[in-house]
Amino acid sequence: MRRYSQRQSLSTLSEINITPLLDLAFVLLIIFMITTPLLESSMNLVIPSSGATNPSIKSAQVQIISIDRTETVRLNNQVVDREALAAKLAQLKQTNPDVAVVIRPDRELPVQKLIALMDAVKQAEITKVGIATRAEPK
Repeated sequence: MRRYSQRQSLSTLSEINITPLLDLAFVLLIIFMITTPLLESSMNLVIPSSGATNPSIKSAQVQIISIDRTETVRLNNQVVDREALAAKLAQLKQTNPDVAVVIRPDRELPVQKLIALMDAVKQAEITKVGIATRAEPK
């Protein structure tokens, strides 16, 4: 076998060395695997706005559901069972189709309990739902 320096200048290589290409592919793969989660968690969103105004809701149409950290549910400051809540909300929907509901959860309440309340509102087919929050002091 002749050395490379002894070969003729017009001879061609019969093999292609793909090791550097594989090294480059693996390095790029690792870089993308590391940077992709960072891009997803630091996403800045600009919420779209609309020129249309929302129709005003009368205060008589708003029902307030409160739930504290002991999971006591109140509908307009009256203690209600969770089973009876869906029935009362359905009755309110039948009497007033434009009824709106504001949910006031406690800060320490588990999210799953809030979702259970929202499911009860959905069972009553009430579409105007809001969650009361408090502004953070600056």
